[in-house]
Amino acid sequence: MAGSDEIKLLSDSDLIFRYKNSNNSLYIGELYKRYTQFVFFICMKYLKNEERSQEAVMQIFEKLIDSLKRFDVDNFKPWLHSVAKNHCLLWIIDEAYDKKKIEEMKKNSGSVMESEEFLYLDIENDKELKLKLLEECMKELKQEQKLCVELFFLQEKCYNEITEATGYDYNKVKSYIQNGKRNLKNCIESKYAG
Repeated sequence: MAGSDEIKLLSDSDLIFRYKNSNNSLYIGELYKRYTQFVFFICMKYLKNEERSQEAVMQIFEKLIDSLKRFDVDNFKPWLHSVAKNHCLLWIIDEAYDKKKIEEMKKNSGSVMESEEFLYLDIENDKELKLKLLEECMKELKQEQKLCVELFFLQEKCYNEITEATGYDYNKVKSYIQNGKRNLKNCIESKYAG
């Protein structure tokens, strides 16, 4: 096993390679040291809150423990940027969704409800419903959109990696992801309201 001085000299690719082969968290620890500030600034850009950004950084690096084993990452920094950005965007979407549901439930409940505890239980159930609706709506996307959305959000690939994997033009990939996201949102909202 490499000593800590030797680990500091390794490239990002070597750290990832050695982590995959040894499962030694020291290699992830070095990536954490190198990129904590980088990820924090990305999170601050989207979340605009220091405490939430720090929490998001921890969640992102916890995710890396598994993600780096599952995915082939050639260019770590751009890939990490995509992972951090997507994590923050999903956080914002979930927060907005939860807030909207609480407001709707408060408005619809009138004075009947005495406790908000019930609301939070419903939101947990809503997350299961959202996942079910997401699965249904994914099936309704055009094939190109579905493929690009899956690669971007589920496999955490960046635009360039998706372009390489699919053979689609870079601008087409961007368009498929944006349109796919919009179509998913509209589909989920219409099914959820129905």
